[in-house]
Amino acid sequence: MSDEKIVNAIDDDAQEYVIFTVTAQDGSEVEMAVVDEFDYDGKHYAAASRVVGDEISDDGVYIYRTKLTEDDFTVEKITDAKEYDAVVKAYTEME
Repeated sequence: MSDEKIVNAIDDDAQEYVIFTVTAQDGSEVEMAVVDEFDYDGKHYAAASRVVGDEISDDGVYIYRTKLTEDDFTVEKITDAKEYDAVVKAYTEME
């Protein structure tokens, strides 16, 4: 999935989620909802799940590095395998 900017928010069971769109390897666009945010090793990350219809899917969580700005943030795919493994491990230990 590629880098994309946060685009809007939805309300799912009275809880708002920030929604962003990423491009999958097959070229299709996939809506993702931020379900958690965290810092690790001096960087900010978001855990996100797919949006299916009007609901948040429970088929898994995807981790993205985020770049924060004053009003918004962008997500970036983590391409370094060592960083990805360390971030996933840190996230699962937080739960």
